[in-house]
Parts: sequence; structure tokens; C-alpha cells
Amino acid sequence: MNDQELQSIVEEISKGLFNKDFIHQALFNSRLITTGGRYLLYSHNIEINKKYLDQLGMDELISIIKHELCHYHLHQEGKGYKHRDKDFKELLQKVGGSRYCSPLPEPSGKRRENRILTYICIECSDVYIRKKKLDTKRYVCGSCRGKLILKEV
Repeated sequence: MNDQELQSIVEEISKGLFNKDFIHQALFNSRLITTGGRYLLYSHNIEINKKYLDQLGMDELISIIKHELCHYHLHQEGKGYKHRDKDFKELLQKVGGSRYCSPLPEPSGKRRENRILTYICIECSDVYIRKKKLDTKRYVCGSCRGKLILKEV
């Protein structure tokens, strides 16, 4: 699916469920990581995370579009468009949108697993536990200035 197809789906949902036209742009934003979509207050555009379509399918995408269209139409009308507002909660319930999107089954891959690195001093056997890797040529033991070695797990 490309941006033009997304635009036509958003216009169709807006006309069908809200009986109002969507006159701005809807597009995919690949930089969105932790959110399914967002409504931009100043440009009035809607951005959707394409990973949700790829991994969770069309039903999840439609749910995200309904959620973002609630923000859009309420903001256009000057009503409460924020998540905490009564107008938003009522409209979202009326159109059958979801308050939260489902978690992605496949993480983006950019996060490191929580690894624990253990460094041991050759001289005094002090143990240093770190999350980040140390340059053992540059750093030495804080107690005796001895050389550190990485203990293999």
C-alpha cells in the first residue's frame, strides 16, 4: 500500500463514519516507532506507522485511522480533541475506534538486548559489572590500576 491508497481509505472512512470530508493529507511515516499514528495539529495531516499494517493487518490500520480521525474532526470543530477529553472518548466509542493500538509482535530491531558485561582486574580480582562495553586499553582498575579483562559468559 502506498500513500495514495492510504489517502483514499482515510477519505472513505471519514465520509462513511463521520459524514465529513477529510481535506488534508494522510501518509505513512516510517520514523514512527512507538505509536500507531499521529494527528499533526498545525498541518492537520495524519501520519500512520506502516509497520502496523505490515505486521498486524488491515483491521488494526482501520482502527488507528478511526482514532486519528477522531482527533482530526474534533480539532476542526473546536471541541476537545485530546485523549482525556469527554468529546474524544464519546466520539471514539461511537465510531468503534480503539483507544490504544496493539503492541507490535516484531520489535524494530534497533534495541539491544539487556546484556551484562563483567570485567575482572588481573591484579586484585575486583569485579566490575557494566551494561556498556569498556575500552580496556584506556580504563584500568579503580583500586590498584591493574589491567581489566572481559569475562566471557
